[in-house]
Amino acid sequence: MKSRIENFIQASIKVKQKMLSSEDILDCIELIVSKSVIAFNNDKKMLLCGNGGSASDAQHIAAELSGRFYKDRKALFAEALHVNSSFVTAVANDYGYDNIYSRMVEAAGKNGDILIGISTSGNSRNVVNAIKKAKEIGMITIGFTGAKFGEMDQLCDIIIKVPTSDVPRIQESHILIGHIICQLIEEKLF
Repeated sequence: MKSRIENFIQASIKVKQKMLSSEDILDCIELIVSKSVIAFNNDKKMLLCGNGGSASDAQHIAAELSGRFYKDRKALFAEALHVNSSFVTAVANDYGYDNIYSRMVEAAGKNGDILIGISTSGNSRNVVNAIKKAKEIGMITIGFTGAKFGEMDQLCDIIIKVPTSDVPRIQESHILIGHIICQLIEEKLF
C-alpha cells in the first residue's frame, strides 16, 4: 500500500511540475491577479462557481478572499454562487439545474466584476451558462479546467488548463492555483 500512496503523491507532483514549466499557466495566473486587483480597487466583486469538488474549491477561494488569507485586512467581496441552498433548489426546480448559476450572475453580476468558473471538463452546463451570462453583462470571465478541450476554452477571457485529465490531480491543482491567486491579491492590495 505504501508504494501506491507514493505513486499518488508522485502523480500530483508530476502535474505541478508541468504547471511550473508552463509559461502560459504562469502568465494566466499573473493576469488573473492583475485584473482582480484592479477590480477590487474599483469596488467590484468576484463570483465563483463549480459543481461537487469544484464547488468546494469555489467556496474555499471565496472564503480566503472575503475572510482572510495571511493578513488581517479589509474583507473583499468574493462569493461562491451555490451557497444559498434555497435559491439553488428553487431555480433548479423552476428553471432547471443548468441555469442555477446564470440566474445568480444575472442578479448579482455587474460590468467589471469577475466570474471564475471551475470545471474539470470545461463543459459543465451550468458553469458554461454562467460564463455566457457574465459575458453579456461585461464581467471578466476566468476558467479553471483540465487538459481536454471544453466549451469554456472558447468562452473565457482567461483560461487555466491544468495539464492532466486525471480529475483528482486537476482539483488539487485548482486549489493550489486559487491559493496562489489569493496570496498575491492580498499582498498587492494590502
